Amino acid sequence: MDDTRCTWCLSNDDYEQYHDKEWGLPLRDDQRMFEFLILETFQAGLNWLMILRKREAFREVFLNFDPQRVALMTEDDVERLAQDKRIVRNRQKIRAAIANAQATLRLQAKGIGLSDYFWQWVDHVAVDNQGKRQSTSDLSDAIAKDLKSLGFKFVGSTTIYAHLQATGIINDHQVTCPAYLVAQSLASPSQRP
Repeated sequence: MDDTRCTWCLSNDDYEQYHDKEWGLPLRDDQRMFEFLILETFQAGLNWLMILRKREAFREVFLNFDPQRVALMTEDDVERLAQDKRIVRNRQKIRAAIANAQATLRLQAKGIGLSDYFWQWVDHVAVDNQGKRQSTSDLSDAIAKDLKSLGFKFVGSTTIYAHLQATGIINDHQVTCPAYLVAQSLASPSQRP
């Protein structure tokens, strides 16, 4: 990709790699959807680049983001992770990751995978936002409210909007970005599960 890509990613090689390989590409895998959700909840109020650079450590301590295993973590695990300098050591966010794993399992018990949960809000077809710059929407407001009612934590509208962008549910690539058309083609109705 060339320098017509989204301007937000041009300041750093890590951002560029993330943008070019992951950000905004439609994601339909439950475990990866859980990973993105947890990373976004840890990012709340912090810098995304810091979270991105700690991602491998997050994967390790949160058991490769396997919701079944994370849901079984205990208060002892919370205290252990709160001492791990490789991640964000916020006890509330660590507890939220566990609560979110448990809420994810409750959804699964109802026959709803996490990916389907998010995609159903847009009838499984990505929203083409044409690179508008915003941090929340009516959609993220509604999903955040619903997630909270289901027992999810640290899922405010801004966090959910970022999650929808990252997982390609909202295509927020600038229209001049080569990834914009790639994301559009992958999010077409013919790609529906």
